Amino acid sequence: MSVHTDQRSIQMQGDSHIENITVHIRRVLEDSDLDAGIVTIFVKHTTASVLIIEDEPGLRADTKTVWDRLVPADPAWQHNTRNPGEDNGHSHLRGQLQGQSLTIPFVERQLTLGTWQEIVIIDFDTRSRQRDLIIQLIGE
Repeated sequence: MSVHTDQRSIQMQGDSHIENITVHIRRVLEDSDLDAGIVTIFVKHTTASVLIIEDEPGLRADTKTVWDRLVPADPAWQHNTRNPGEDNGHSHLRGQLQGQSLTIPFVERQLTLGTWQEIVIIDFDTRSRQRDLIIQLIGE
């Protein structure tokens, strides 16, 4: 059993911006010496998440709409009222619901994603910023 760890940074725009990172994950897998195991993708921020979607423009727009409806921006969120200058309480709540990590099996150096599945990062924050990812492979 071996472990291979990679770190990447991605500039994001905030406001539920979605960035496809599947090619980055595949590249890390190809550069490793592992043939089978699991890959964990972890974003080191509480206002961003990683998820699997069918990455097409309609679903990107629908994903933003769902988050805006489920957890709307609201200056009355306690995070905002208790921390002067903060406006991203909804961003933290969205991140809590979606989560910061994914684990995907790989076989013969190939991710076991379905035909339409893509790995994306979504940035819920209210401003652009750099997002840091940890990609860790465990396998043989």
